[in-house]
Amino acid sequence: MRAVIQRVLRASVRVDNDIISSIDRGLCVLIGIFNDDDQNDIDYIVRKLLSIRLWPSIDGNRNWNRNVVDLDYSLLCISQFTLHATLKGTKPDFHLSMSGEQSKILYEKVLNQLKQNYKTDKIFDGLFGAMMNVNIGMY
Repeated sequence: MRAVIQRVLRASVRVDNDIISSIDRGLCVLIGIFNDDDQNDIDYIVRKLLSIRLWPSIDGNRNWNRNVVDLDYSLLCISQFTLHATLKGTKPDFHLSMSGEQSKILYEKVLNQLKQNYKTDKIFDGLFGAMMNVNIGMY
């Protein structure tokens, strides 16, 4: 499993020009499911997303001191099969990505485990398998 994590002031996902999810401060996470990922990978990625320290201390004297849970921030997760692409010639090859049907099951398990380990109302996602327009407002 691979995740691209971005600290955001705000982020949103549009499908067919309609906003389907949005957050204020937190993390926007692109998640790619590898063809042999399993529950161990889900446990690892959930633990990392909730514990990675990307914000400074309250007094500002120490960088990389607080995480999304400490600050009661949100996560916007977006499935992204292209994260496991390899380049062959002039076009990408996605054979390392898990099939759509199987990866949807694992992706939903990631979301459910995030909700169980944090707060249901702080976990948002895009629309699995859809062409999405992701808007990120960075720090």
